[in-house]
Amino acid sequence: MTEWLAHSAGIKPPVPPQTYLEHVSNVLHGVEENVNGISRYYKGDVNYFREAVRGSAMFHDFGKLDKGNQDTLIQGVGKHLPVNHVDAGTALLYEKDLVESSLLIYSHHHGLPSIPGEQAKEELFLRDPDTVSRTKQNLADYLSRHVESGLNLLERTIEGSSGWNGLTRRMALSCLVDADYGDTAKNYGKEFPVSHPLSKWEERLKALDRYVAELGKKNEQNKRNQLRQQIYQSCRDADTTPSFYACDSPVGTGKTTAVMAHLLKTAIENKLRHIIVVLPYTNIIKQSVDVYRNSLVLPGEDADEVVAEHHHQSDFDDLNARQLATLWKAPIIVTTAVQFFETIASNHPSKLRKLHELPGSGVFVDETHAAIPFHLWPQTWKWLKELSEKWNCHFVFASGSLSRFWELKDMIEQPEIIPDLVSKQLREEALRQERKRIIPVRHPSVLNDIELIDLVLSKPGPRLVIMNTVQSAAVLADRLAKKINGKEKYTIDVHISKVLHLSTALSPIDREVIVKEIEERLALLIDNSRRDFTLVATSCVEAGVDFSFRSAFRERAGTANLIQIGGRVRRNNEDFEPTLIDFRIEAPLFNRHPAFTLSSQVLEKLFNENKVASDPPADLVTEALRRELMSDTSERHKRLQKMEREMDYPEVARLYQVISSNTILVLVNQQIIEKLEKREKVFPTEINRNSVQIWMNKIGKTCAYPMDNFPGIYALSEDHYDKTFLGYMKGMLRLIQIDSEGGAII
Repeated sequence: MTEWLAHSAGIKPPVPPQTYLEHVSNVLHGVEENVNGISRYYKGDVNYFREAVRGSAMFHDFGKLDKGNQDTLIQGVGKHLPVNHVDAGTALLYEKDLVESSLLIYSHHHGLPSIPGEQAKEELFLRDPDTVSRTKQNLADYLSRHVESGLNLLERTIEGSSGWNGLTRRMALSCLVDADYGDTAKNYGKEFPVSHPLSKWEERLKALDRYVAELGKKNEQNKRNQLRQQIYQSCRDADTTPSFYACDSPVGTGKTTAVMAHLLKTAIENKLRHIIVVLPYTNIIKQSVDVYRNSLVLPGEDADEVVAEHHHQSDFDDLNARQLATLWKAPIIVTTAVQFFETIASNHPSKLRKLHELPGSGVFVDETHAAIPFHLWPQTWKWLKELSEKWNCHFVFASGSLSRFWELKDMIEQPEIIPDLVSKQLREEALRQERKRIIPVRHPSVLNDIELIDLVLSKPGPRLVIMNTVQSAAVLADRLAKKINGKEKYTIDVHISKVLHLSTALSPIDREVIVKEIEERLALLIDNSRRDFTLVATSCVEAGVDFSFRSAFRERAGTANLIQIGGRVRRNNEDFEPTLIDFRIEAPLFNRHPAFTLSSQVLEKLFNENKVASDPPADLVTEALRRELMSDTSERHKRLQKMEREMDYPEVARLYQVISSNTILVLVNQQIIEKLEKREKVFPTEINRNSVQIWMNKIGKTCAYPMDNFPGIYALSEDHYDKTFLGYMKGMLRLIQIDSEGGAII
């Protein structure tokens, strides 16, 4: 038996080379496990799916058997293979009419291609033009070496047409890529063996019941608390047969635990393997994670392993960084809308690696109104319907301002009504209480920065100001702090400062400190001086956080944004007069968010029609969504659907952007940076919690630098990062100010 190589020896740390036989065998085993996980839920041809993925696993590295590639692998790590190792396996299986297997091999490094683009290449379909002749000349030798290594040829053939669409291909590629990337990372000693606790759904539901009951005892006579208890029971008792549910109970009525109770019951009765909670903003993940870890983790369990916490899109192709990727392996995963939805739409191997864990999952899309841009919902709805019908997924859409997009004939090809988790009587009572609590008003004129600061400080604290961009929030927080401190230079102590700042300019772990300080201050008595403070933030705190301010100010954005910020004002019906003001601003350094241009225009019209003060939140937001879609002259939703139908997968991924920005992951914790530089092991959770995402076009103004040997990861020194106040905007503000004044940046 000849020991051909799949991977060369590792240097740091020293690792022996991995044989072709060992790697392919391990990938075959991993693929089998992944397909077995899916097969319980897949309603298509399981045998075809299994054999197609298995065939791709058997020959995914077939081209590495080329003599030139073997010579390079023997020489050692760090050298690129001279021959495209994907082409040989693609050619072999395509000649055998195993098109889907051939496509998977082609895609496991390149990503799913544009099928029309490949068809235009005619006889070079799925082929590398630079490698075709070499593959043809050496294919027989590759086959001999494959057998000599100890592997078999394909034992079975796949009969019939696959009937696969884009989602099925993404699932199949996920099974292959996860097995391949995982084994490679393990071979080099860089992927951690992770314990995956049993789901134990029955025990977790009982634990959640106890947790909610204890919360109820604290304020038994409070009407809003009584309503929360009733809503919890309504969701817990709901029928688990429907694959879709809506939950439009107003803010502060306990949806976090109530929807989880329903999904736990669904998981028990439908034998689900994961529950995935999808949130729109990274900063509210920690608050939800804390609730779930306190209520669902059983004695003796590791909370991190039971409830996984995913803040950023952490998907890496490079061999040195693959072990840092976040995967959907835990029983309960709390993740962002960006990561969840862009994973489904992706054509990229590293992003798709975790997708095969989605079948057989219950998915809670919390704060649905803010999950994705409106033009993405038509295609997203198609995918979600397919996931429910073909992959046994269950979905709950919840929000205090839920837009019922599935009912709009202008948005969905076949509009439908989905059931409500909360009974009609309870929803009407919750809405009655909500109308008594807060009514937003708009400021009549456009403000400059000085006028905005005066307006904010004229209202009683605690105050909340929401800006549309990270830069605008940092500029306002900086100027407000200087005005209150009465000096140009100041140091922010989060425990005593009158001004706090919260945005994605801060890492998750640093945001947690500020969130905890806010919670402590808001829990104090009304006359305590520490309550008289102002929080300047971005939209990341307008939903899903248990904050209750006295006065709030929202830069003009969308209808749902304004309604949601109302949920952070007099949240618990406190005994004070609340304020919620919608405003517009024009001032130097306060930049506009292009995503809010259309939605802000729609909100202005709804104000003019007096609908903001009179219509129920769900009706108001649904109407705003309808108007936005009808005003979208570019018809982006139609182009996205067309590209998916035509199987142009790179174009679908390009068009499907939850956040329209090209961001880079930047580490801001010096200890984590040093550990990576020393090639020490770092957990994916450490990367997530100690990093920020910065727009690529802003990187040059932050002094962030690319990390050697970790493509796609940058680092920022502590001199340019303020963990208690402005985050990465600390260094940027000075440079932006100089730039705006026409000065030179030295």
